[in-house]
Amino acid sequence: MAGYTAYIELIRPLIKDKTVISTPMKKEVDRVTAAIDMALQGTSCAIVSSGDPGVYAMAGLVFEVCRTKNIALISSSDRRTRKSVEAGKHGLNIEVIPGIPALCAGASLLGAPLTHDFAAISLSDLLTPWEVIERRLDAAAMADFVIVLYNPKSKKRNWQLGRACEMILKYRNGKTPVGIVNRAMRDQQSAHITTLDELTSFPVDMQTTVFIGNSTTFAFMDFMVTPRGYAEKYKLA
Repeated sequence: MAGYTAYIELIRPLIKDKTVISTPMKKEVDRVTAAIDMALQGTSCAIVSSGDPGVYAMAGLVFEVCRTKNIALISSSDRRTRKSVEAGKHGLNIEVIPGIPALCAGASLLGAPLTHDFAAISLSDLLTPWEVIERRLDAAAMADFVIVLYNPKSKKRNWQLGRACEMILKYRNGKTPVGIVNRAMRDQQSAHITTLDELTSFPVDMQTTVFIGNSTTFAFMDFMVTPRGYAEKYKLA
């Protein structure tokens, strides 16, 4: 089993006597490479991610490393139709097991903020140039997508969220509902609804997911809702 140190600790009671490859932040390549090497030696190895492994997580890096090393892979269609396929003879058998991404977990705590079109954007510029992130923010805001922000702030990256708010306010009313979810489905989880004007006054960190509504999103009691459009077509009462 391989994973980021913090995630390994979250599942420590489930690991028992399994061999563990644990690495800190910014050692993702080392972690994935070690897991692949273990698998190539004939030992099953699970790479642990938070949320869904294919959403801002390790699944993509696994395939990138395999492509770089020219490692043959068994396709999903092979696994479905050839139950007796042997990884050692035909390639590395990789299975991506879906999970619950933070945007889905967080949305469930807020109500229904993602019922219509939305865009997910990470504010971390460790791997993506900030200029690219700004272009994506501008396009999503202009197109009236609900915007889900991952990695809104860290100790070293403390200005990006404010800049994102400035950009989105060019297209959205300051009273636009905003949901702030911290540690969804974990100990000490919290969910708050505020407005775009007030967003930067709330404490956020790398375990926070921010949901910025579109022009139709509304707050109802303690919930945040983005209508799908039924009221425009059908009589609701």
